[in-house]
Amino acid sequence: MNNKAIVKSVWPYLWKYRRGLALGMGSLVMTDLTKATLPLAIRAGIDSLMKGFRLSLIFEFAALVVLLSIVRGVFLYWMRVILIGLSRDIEFDLRNDLFSHIVTLSQDFYAKYRTGDIMARATNDLNAVRMMLGPGIMYFTETFFTALFLIGVMGYVDWRLTLFCLIPAPLVSLAVVLFGRRIHDRFEIIQKMFSDISSRVQENLSGVRVIRAYAQENAEIRKFELLNRDYVAENIRLARLSAFFMPLLQALIGIGFLVVLLAGGYQLLAHRISLGSFVMFNTYMGILIWPMIALGWVVNLMQRGTASWSRIMELMAEKPGIQRRNSSYSPSPSYSIAGELRFDSVEVKFPSGYALKDITLEIPAGATVAIVGHTGSGKTTLVSLIPRLLDPTSGSVFLDGVNLRDLDPEWLRRQIGFVPQETFLFSATLAENIAWGVEHASPDEIARAAELAGLAPDIASFPEGYSTAIGERGITLSGGQKQRVAIARAILRNPKILILDDALSSVDTLTEERILTGLAGVMRGRTTILISHRVSTVQNASQIFVIEHGEVAEQGTHVELICNGGYYADLYQKQLLEEELEAI
Repeated sequence: MNNKAIVKSVWPYLWKYRRGLALGMGSLVMTDLTKATLPLAIRAGIDSLMKGFRLSLIFEFAALVVLLSIVRGVFLYWMRVILIGLSRDIEFDLRNDLFSHIVTLSQDFYAKYRTGDIMARATNDLNAVRMMLGPGIMYFTETFFTALFLIGVMGYVDWRLTLFCLIPAPLVSLAVVLFGRRIHDRFEIIQKMFSDISSRVQENLSGVRVIRAYAQENAEIRKFELLNRDYVAENIRLARLSAFFMPLLQALIGIGFLVVLLAGGYQLLAHRISLGSFVMFNTYMGILIWPMIALGWVVNLMQRGTASWSRIMELMAEKPGIQRRNSSYSPSPSYSIAGELRFDSVEVKFPSGYALKDITLEIPAGATVAIVGHTGSGKTTLVSLIPRLLDPTSGSVFLDGVNLRDLDPEWLRRQIGFVPQETFLFSATLAENIAWGVEHASPDEIARAAELAGLAPDIASFPEGYSTAIGERGITLSGGQKQRVAIARAILRNPKILILDDALSSVDTLTEERILTGLAGVMRGRTTILISHRVSTVQNASQIFVIEHGEVAEQGTHVELICNGGYYADLYQKQLLEEELEAI
């Protein structure tokens, strides 16, 4: 992003706190004014004493200096409290906006960005932006007004001596421009490397079981060490750059100080300026040292902040693939859908090729249908169209005769209970995981859902029951228990459409039979879609669709498909043989 684009995107956050910003800037201006007034008071006191020594005069000017220092201290306090506080408020807003935006993005976004990269932008980059908008803006503005007031007063007192003081200014500006760009580029590289490190850590923690199973601990440690070494080396390069930049600024400032001493001393000896004015000029140069040094630090903060802001805005610029149309509507809360689904010449194409081709089928309201097919045939893609986790490339999907694209996605998803293939559980208690997605759920309702999902006997064996903390991603539960928690979660929503995407693959046949018996009452009166590789799971469905290579190859009841002698019949024969072998 260029500077104009950065200012344009930052401005709405600053404008929201314009009153506080105005107060903070007002305090900053008053701080700098009192700072500029102090040397004037010292000058007046010295020149008065040169005309005649009086002890009372010393006390008078000392009291004036103390008073000005107190006033400056008060304004300095409020300047920092207000402006640094505003940067925290903006950080709060930006973090909320970033998170709110990220959770609305479609699946293709998460395929493009790694989790660690997103986390780095939401933490490290956000902190750099806060430093830019808080201390960065505050010290930059303070430096500007300090230089403006001090140079104005110095020019009024002696413009020739002031010109000598400004000799290093062009060199300072040149150093700021040259080093600022290099710092910006270097910091962008560092932030990308930090994203790589965050991604590596996140992937290793998530896949720790696989790493241990393949005895890859040392290999992963070596990979992480290499990333860490490169990150440290790049940070050291930036530190060297900054370490050279700051002393360079101090040296240039020192040159200005030396010029004032030489030229001012000559003017004093020639009686062109008073002793008070000479002391005032030296005091001003002393005051200017910190702003000039701070300028280097501010440039560093600004370059880091702009680099991080560009990375955050890159995420904010992402648009969800599934969007709510302006014409989309949400029926009233009292409206109850029937659950009739129709796929009309639906095709889904990914970069790798077609996942679904010319799918046309109907699912009556309240019916229990099943979808079977080999791995990669397009079953999950098909049911993902119903809650609009993705949209068809061509064709349309209808709910009760209404095109899904014309419905608000959020409202649509509230009508659906979806148990995906890959179950995700949160680091919370069993009860909280079952009740996730439901605004209010009583303990009895949670227990009922767990019982229908065949999870109640397992929970009874846990020492803390429903209050059992299951760890990150439910690491303390077995695969079958995770799936049953997800089923209970879907049941508790009381959806009009229930989708079970291979949700019983991790349970044994006896548990499967018990769950299906419990679900029989739940499925009655609601549209249910079962996806499974097991014939025992789908054989009681009123209609079974066989998907092969993204197309509907067969459809019918269990008996009809066996008589057809196709893929389903072969699958049934193989599973019968497996059961017989197990029995033997």
